[in-house]
Amino acid sequence: MAFDGIVLRAVTEELAELLMNGRVDKIYQPTSRDLLLHLRGSGANHKLLLTANPSYPRVQLIDNYQGQNPAEPPMFCMLLRKHCEGGRITRIEQVDNERVLHIGIENRDELGDLKERVLVIEIMGRHSNVILLDPVENRILDSLVHVNYGTSRHREVLPGRTYVAPPEQHKDHPFHVSLGRFQELRQTMGADLAFEKFLVNAFTGISPLLGREIAFRLKTALADADQAPSPDDEWQAFATVIDDVRHRRYVPTVVYQDERPKAFSCLALTHLDGEAKTYPTTNAAIDQFYAEKSWRDTLRQRYQDLERLLSNELSKNQTKLVKFETAIAEADLAEENRICGELITASLHLIERGMEQVTVQNFYDENLAELTIPLDPALSGNENAQAYFKKYNKVKKSIPILTQQIEETRIEIDYLENLIQHLSTASWTDIAEIREELEQEGYLRVKRKPLPKGKKPPKQKETQVKPERYVSSDGLDIYVGKNNKQNEYLTMKFAHNTDTWLHTKDIPGSHVVIRAKDVPEQTLLEAAQLAAYYSKGRESSQVPVDYTLIKHVWKPNGAKPGFVLFDNQKTLYVTPDAALADKLRTK
Repeated sequence: MAFDGIVLRAVTEELAELLMNGRVDKIYQPTSRDLLLHLRGSGANHKLLLTANPSYPRVQLIDNYQGQNPAEPPMFCMLLRKHCEGGRITRIEQVDNERVLHIGIENRDELGDLKERVLVIEIMGRHSNVILLDPVENRILDSLVHVNYGTSRHREVLPGRTYVAPPEQHKDHPFHVSLGRFQELRQTMGADLAFEKFLVNAFTGISPLLGREIAFRLKTALADADQAPSPDDEWQAFATVIDDVRHRRYVPTVVYQDERPKAFSCLALTHLDGEAKTYPTTNAAIDQFYAEKSWRDTLRQRYQDLERLLSNELSKNQTKLVKFETAIAEADLAEENRICGELITASLHLIERGMEQVTVQNFYDENLAELTIPLDPALSGNENAQAYFKKYNKVKKSIPILTQQIEETRIEIDYLENLIQHLSTASWTDIAEIREELEQEGYLRVKRKPLPKGKKPPKQKETQVKPERYVSSDGLDIYVGKNNKQNEYLTMKFAHNTDTWLHTKDIPGSHVVIRAKDVPEQTLLEAAQLAAYYSKGRESSQVPVDYTLIKHVWKPNGAKPGFVLFDNQKTLYVTPDAALADKLRTK
């Protein structure tokens, strides 16, 4: 993959064609590094993604953005809305052939005067940024990422500072170079330097991927000639590609290996093995390439953060359970303290203060065996007996408390294991709902900004809960809860009393509901397979799945989200099938 200067050139041309003189309708900042602009241009609505994601920075038109907007927009988002919402796009320009894009937006200020602001999108790996400029003063109004001299010795990117462009790479512009200059650079850098490395080191906007492609095309063209390529041959291969770009002869391409996107470009990638698919626009190719990859990585990061939290909580509760069970086991020995107290009381005539032990006949033993009982020499016989009774009573009182704590801890462990299971199959929306649940249950601290005196916090929007819908081979709807919030809504609010409810037996997993009064055997079997697939037993075979009618399912008072009890159930044994889940899932 390579979002290089050549790709940005193609993207810029497509954006300019669609969006010039268009309007900025809405601006959102779903994540700390993503901006989403809703635009109106060329008689249609568009979504423009500007992202400074350190792994996948880019500018692209996007159809299906999976992120969700926060309840409160970040400061940078609010500033962009103030200066840019409702504005007209006046220019979309790439800086030379670098990975820097300027988008000019003209809007009226508080006094009604027209003023232009410029969004500067710098695509530079982990140093990527989106900056809002006042172009008249060349002053930074704010940026997506703040950079000070402690972070970068080249420049500061902070509100109020003068904008300084990224450091120059001192490379030649590939569209302005002549044959003479090309040969001069080749000689200066050394004929021994590999051709693809020469291209990357000498010219702006050419990535290693594109360098290898040009070198491969040269090698292919000279395949029949038994000689090394001359400088003229190298120039011809280079100039042909640059001429294609100059005249917009693009071939937007994504190369797939093992059905996963591995590389993309605005030009054909003939040097890579795999299946090459072409797209009508460079934006479409980029969207296809990143549709899975960037979200998978973002999802993985969010999953790992929550999984780490839940695993730590689970480990704490498992440790607590061991301690409580050990204490209960020790409590079983309390009866020995009572027996010792009784035997001492019956044998007071044998005990004198100062004795360290006494041997008595144990009349609680069927063989009346002798028992040696340790004594405290500082206490009398009666005081030793009372000490043993006191130990007995203390432990006896703790047993109900320990039993209750063990039950509560086991419920907590089941709850956490369920959450971890839900995380393993969660989508972006599912993870957001799990995070919201953890905040409500007190596992995550909610970060709230301090409000001015007298101002009430904004009312939180209730997110719409949508269990995943499947359609069985018989045409019946099957719904699957992908987290506790969905489970609770599905079982306690959405389902009818005559619907069939399924859940894996004694295994963490999802609630599944068949929305029908009469359920054919095939539909029941498919629903059971879905329940097994979305459970901790998804890698096992012959997973037990309980099923019953919704009217036999209830939630105990005070129970955690997603926890229910049920009766009148029957059990099926099924093997989870990922292919079946894909087949039944509604698009």
